[in-house]
Amino acid sequence: MNWPSNSNGVLTPEQIIELNRRFESSDALLGFDVSDDFVQFNQKDDMFTRAFWDDTIKSKDTDAFFSSYRMEAAPRRGEGFNQKDFALRNAAWAISDIFSNRGNDIGEREGFQAAIKNDTPVAADQITVDDPAAESAEIKKLAKLFGADLVGITEVDQRFHYSHRVDTRDFTEVPNALPEGVTHVIVMGHAMDVDLVDTYPSALAGVSTGMEYSHEAAIVVQLATYIRNLGFEAIASMNDTALVIPYAIKAGLGEYGRNQMVLTPEFGPRIRFSKIFTNLPLTADTPQPLGIKQYCENCTKCAKACPPKALPFGEPTVKAENQSTLAHVRKWSADCEKCFGYWAKLKTDCAICMRVCPFTHKRSWMDHLWFALATSRFRQLALWLDARRGLPVRLKPGRWWDRLRNHR
Repeated sequence: MNWPSNSNGVLTPEQIIELNRRFESSDALLGFDVSDDFVQFNQKDDMFTRAFWDDTIKSKDTDAFFSSYRMEAAPRRGEGFNQKDFALRNAAWAISDIFSNRGNDIGEREGFQAAIKNDTPVAADQITVDDPAAESAEIKKLAKLFGADLVGITEVDQRFHYSHRVDTRDFTEVPNALPEGVTHVIVMGHAMDVDLVDTYPSALAGVSTGMEYSHEAAIVVQLATYIRNLGFEAIASMNDTALVIPYAIKAGLGEYGRNQMVLTPEFGPRIRFSKIFTNLPLTADTPQPLGIKQYCENCTKCAKACPPKALPFGEPTVKAENQSTLAHVRKWSADCEKCFGYWAKLKTDCAICMRVCPFTHKRSWMDHLWFALATSRFRQLALWLDARRGLPVRLKPGRWWDRLRNHR
């Protein structure tokens, strides 16, 4: 269903109810429970956006956190947090930053608070697509050619689009509407470097985040340019426009975990997502949940390991911890304020919950056997085995640098 663009992207309660009914069967399959009281999330309330305008969040720590990405406040306080660690992290973000900074003068931080601008017009001559399924298979292969690790396709679901985005000059609300006629979303997954993830928490570990944002910025632009040259609309998007987690789940790439991340069979939560909105005729994927979410129902490893205690131990709930939580959807929800407060103190991102998640590590035959058990009726045995294994040992950042220097 594609609502007219003159709605400015904001759905009425009646439209929400209609969409809930339309997606009822797929929501049940995916474990979504979206109430009729649901309202779209306003991007202004996103935790990172609030850090720029909300005086209850802004602090010397948050200012230093953002400044560290320009080396203005990067601390020199030990292994994993020295100048080389911050320098490498910031270098990893460089390509993403080129895109996100080019719209500063008009208040559009591309890829984060606004979609990435199209540098290529839609071709006047449109190719004929006789077989959307074949076209979908080809698009997935091309996405992987450009560098994506996972690719799925789903229909546009405007429930999960931001009601508004923000003008980053003054953080006022502005409309968030897609071009009329956009019907599908191509969702791509970008796997993070496992050895760098093993060094969380550290500035060095942030390299794994920055590299994938830079990679996905290039990949979404390349694939969107290809589609536009075929004569169809294509909007390249990263963290902007819509919540990517519901789209990644709807596209069949993984299941929602207690740590607020998409747990993929291939990489666990060690992955970033980008998306392309298009009217190219495509076939949506049909997700087949493996039982990863059921494992999470009995595992609290991420919650126990979270330093600020921001992750939940109980059952999924519709409760919203604060305004940065998507409300009226039954799910596990973090206390984003506690989480980001810890990031601000570190001056870099923390993903301990990603590092300790047992689905992150699938490297040996034992890991593959464990995964087979965890996604079967023998998941209690997998829980027992993982408890015996304990928390994965953090890779010391200095050891990572030694490996780099000694690699031949």
